[in-house]
Amino acid sequence: MASSTAYSHRERAGQDGELPTLSFDGGTPYARYGGIDTLLSLQNPVSDEPAETSFIITTQVMELLFTLVRHEWELARDALEADDVPAALAALRRGAGAQDVLVESWGLLATMTPTEFGRFRDGLGEASGFQSHTYRHLEFLLGNKSAAMVRPHRATPEARARLERALAEPGLYDAALRLLHRRGVPVPAERVERDWTSPAPPHPDVVRAWALVYADDRPGNELLALAEALLDTAERMTRWRHRHLMAVKRTMGAKPGTGGSSGLRWLDRNAREDVFPELWQLRTGI
Repeated sequence: MASSTAYSHRERAGQDGELPTLSFDGGTPYARYGGIDTLLSLQNPVSDEPAETSFIITTQVMELLFTLVRHEWELARDALEADDVPAALAALRRGAGAQDVLVESWGLLATMTPTEFGRFRDGLGEASGFQSHTYRHLEFLLGNKSAAMVRPHRATPEARARLERALAEPGLYDAALRLLHRRGVPVPAERVERDWTSPAPPHPDVVRAWALVYADDRPGNELLALAEALLDTAERMTRWRHRHLMAVKRTMGAKPGTGGSSGLRWLDRNAREDVFPELWQLRTGI
């Protein structure tokens, strides 16, 4: 099939010399494949404020990137459960690339002033990024579990089912600890099998388990490579949270959030929480 497709591409290219194909039945294959016409029909500002278009597109770009990151983290988690560290590392690397774009996407809102935001903020009603089920799925995969956070999505069965499944399954970090246990690293039993619906507080024995991994820093130690890839993931998540905090601080200061939260205080608290805290704590003792 692949060689036949390659021949077909060469054959078509030869028909028009150096020109690309210019005639198609119906829309272009590009638009059909990427759903481009649908994608470009989804920007519907509620005000005449020009900056609102940037706000809407940034929100939509982030949702697409959340979906991509979730896809990669789930692949990484499942690969770890299957003892396939190279596949997990590849997925985490791809996820890190998407996270970098996600962090930088806040730059699309960097020039929006409080006055510009104020001209369309009332049009948002109670809409808030806090309600994003794709972002909540990422938090669950990172281990930040909370059954209460599923409640906003009770009326959307598909999103609710995905979140409930993510709530009940081991997260990305859980899968890494389970892998360490299977490889003979002394991870505490309560971190290998437990109630996955609740977050796990940092455990000193987990810190010591990771310290044993770092003690073998010879090339080829895939457990050490995994630890560093997880830390890359964690650091990028913290960067995203901090950029979110600063974007809100710049555009609306300490006003309450549209979704009912305390706004800046809520975001500041989240930005201060380490992702995979034991991987950070071990660095003090090494």
